[in-house]
Amino acid sequence: MLSRTADHLFWMARYTERAENTARMLDVNYQTSLLPQSVEVAEQGWWAMLDISELTHVFDEKYGLLSRDDVIDFMVRDMTNPSSIMSCLRAARENARAVRGSLTTEVWETLNTTWLEVQRLIADGMLRDDPSQFFEWVKFRSHLARGVQFGTMLKDDAFHFMRLGTFLERADNTARILDVKFQAIASHAEPARIDNDFYHWAAILRSVSGFEVYRKIYRTVITPERVAELLILRGDMPRSLVSSMDEVCAILALVRNQQSAETERHAGKLHADLRFARIDDIFAVGLHAFLTSFLERIGDLGSGISRDFLVPPLAA
Repeated sequence: MLSRTADHLFWMARYTERAENTARMLDVNYQTSLLPQSVEVAEQGWWAMLDISELTHVFDEKYGLLSRDDVIDFMVRDMTNPSSIMSCLRAARENARAVRGSLTTEVWETLNTTWLEVQRLIADGMLRDDPSQFFEWVKFRSHLARGVQFGTMLKDDAFHFMRLGTFLERADNTARILDVKFQAIASHAEPARIDNDFYHWAAILRSVSGFEVYRKIYRTVITPERVAELLILRGDMPRSLVSSMDEVCAILALVRNQQSAETERHAGKLHADLRFARIDDIFAVGLHAFLTSFLERIGDLGSGISRDFLVPPLAA
């Protein structure tokens, strides 16, 4: 497969996944903001949302004072923000258009319709009138795109690079959510309440569709250690770090080329470190230090994938 084609497919999938992840985080923050809480705690939740996306400085320069509506507008409609939902959906559609011949009609029409429809929904005021309904729509369209890919695409390199982009983006996002949310709760909650703050731990789980899964597995009160274990080490949890890395390593083995051995080794080592880790050891070292290291390593892995598969070599 041409590296330029692989690049478009990879980023098409990453942008679709990123739009869904942003919708998930915004929806949870919006629902949490409706609970009784102090102004400081409410604002901290929205700052955390910006921290996850590394956009705090950009937002601060543009808006100055923080408000819920401004954060939502910035993260949904602002086309100058490359991580906003509309920017991501447009980028996914443009990458798909560039490789239209590598996609089935169903995949192309799903992504194209999503971009056209989101513009109509914003113009009709859905985000203003019912933010949660809008966020659910974004999640549904992402699920639909993945389902159509899985149900209609030949399982060839085009399909594999789309899946690779999806799971690399998912691993990065889950780690960011865990890191920022755990730090926020630890720094703002009263020490005696950290383990028992049901609503905030539940919000973390709901942001990755993990609340019902947690109840099914643990059948007990929500605790920080078990939330972290579920989202880091459980291979049967679809959005966990180890589950995402299961997929990344399997796909790299399928698309390997003559120069990708080091990238595959890097992915395998990261995968092994997760598979054989214990949550007690992670907390002993420090969750923040562990997740910071993971994000650095997943960033290096993304760079290796770009170097080995996606970016055409520069002309001499």
